[in-house]
Formats: sequence, structure tokens, C-alpha cells
Amino acid sequence: MNPYIEILRPGNAVMGAITIILIALIDRSISIPLVLAMLAVFFETAAGNVINDYFDYNIDLVNKPERPIPSGRISLKAGRNYAYLLFLLGTICGFLISYLTNNWIPFLIVIIADIILYLYAYKLKTTPLIGNLAVGFMTGFGFVFGGFTINNPTIVTTSIFLGFFAFVMTTAREIIKDIEDVEGDKKDGARTLPILIGKKTPAILAIILIIIDCILCPLLYYYHIFGILYLIVIAIAVILFIYSAILIFKSQEEAVAHKSSKYLKIGMLIAFLAFALGSFL
Repeated sequence: MNPYIEILRPGNAVMGAITIILIALIDRSISIPLVLAMLAVFFETAAGNVINDYFDYNIDLVNKPERPIPSGRISLKAGRNYAYLLFLLGTICGFLISYLTNNWIPFLIVIIADIILYLYAYKLKTTPLIGNLAVGFMTGFGFVFGGFTINNPTIVTTSIFLGFFAFVMTTAREIIKDIEDVEGDKKDGARTLPILIGKKTPAILAIILIIIDCILCPLLYYYHIFGILYLIVIAIAVILFIYSAILIFKSQEEAVAHKSSKYLKIGMLIAFLAFALGSFL
């Protein structure tokens, strides 16, 4: 794969853009601002991935040496400039959305995203828990961004609920990923929760967050936001969430944490599918 595509981690960037598609499906509408919103989230997510790899060069030399920058396929300077270009493209999309809709909240959201993503990569990532919360916040922000792009009060409320769901589950997954990356983070001097207080307590915190989201899932059906098909599909996601929680509770070894994180990601993808299908049936 071309290193400039690989470094974007296109799967993550597309997953971010899917949040806008889901909001569009719930509203059953499509427009130029929504297309621009998809592009904005894609560019912003990709920019966050690239700038994170730039600042994480030393950590990735230990944890993920095959990535484009630590492997030498992209230089540090080229990686930094690439990230800046992606931030610029995302910001331009945000400006165009606000200009076309005469609503400047989407542009403000993109500016806030630029700042948080950069600060996360530069400093917040190594700050205990704050870094995890920042990633969760940005994931949930995608739904809210879509809601304000449409700017319908009902859709905005729904987008905030979905954003909270994504925030909680993503934060749980980021904590588990910290458990997985302890050795590399130690060598780079990072101060993540598992390094400071051990692996068990962060694992329990992640489990609590997973349980909160599992409890929240049926509410979207109960309040008639989604139909019965949502309830059927989300049950599969909940099973994966619970299995992931059981895994990390039993063991906090690197391989187990990796498996737990993987099942959470798959569960979130299924949850997103449930949101889409539930908007129709």
C-alpha cells in the first residue's frame, strides 16, 4: 500500500465519515453540506492519525515499527506537512458548510477539532485519562457535527445521544489500548493510567464504561428513535461488548488487551450498522 494512504489509516477515517452518513440516514436526507461534512470528518480524522504518528515516532519504533514514519517510508517533515494539509482541507470543508447553511456552528466544531486533535497528539496523549477522553470526545463529536450540519432540533438531540454513546465506548477502547501499549509507552516516558496505577484499575474503569453503553443501547428503541431491527442488530454488538469486558477483566496481558480492543471495534461497527438499519425499520 502507498505509505501516504496507509498513514491515513483509511479504515478509521472512513469510519469517522460514516457518522455523518448515519445522521443523514436518520434524517433521510442528502445535501451538499452533508457531503462536505463527510469529507470534513474524513480529512480531520486522517489529519489526527498522521499528526499522531508524527509525534509518536519514538513510541511507534517500539510498538509499531512497520508504520510509514518509523519504517522510514515517510520522513518526519513530510509526515508533519501532510498532516497540516489534511487539517487545512477539513477546515475549508467546515467553512463551506457554514457558508452554505448560514450556520457557523459546524465551522466552529471543525476549529475545535483541529485544536483538540493537535493537542492530543502533542501533549494530551501522554496525560493520564485526559488523552483517552479526548479521543472519545472527538469520536462523539462526529455525530454532533452531522446533527448541526442538518440543524434540525430533533436530529441535533439524536446526534448528541449517539455522540455520547460513541464517546463512552471509544474512551473504554482507548483505555484498553493503553493497557496493550504499556511497554512501548514506558520506554517513551508516557504517563498513561496503566503505567501510573497498574493495569487492573484501568481495566475495571473500561468495563464500567462498556456496561454504561450496554445499558444505554435499548433506550434508542424505547424512545422510538430506532425501530425493532435496531434492537435485533444492537444485541449482537452488546454481546461483543460484554465478551470484550470479560476478556479484559480476566487478563490484562498485551495479547488479551489487543483482542479485547478488536472486539470492541467490531462491536462499534455493528452498532453503527444497527443505527443505520434502525432508522428504516
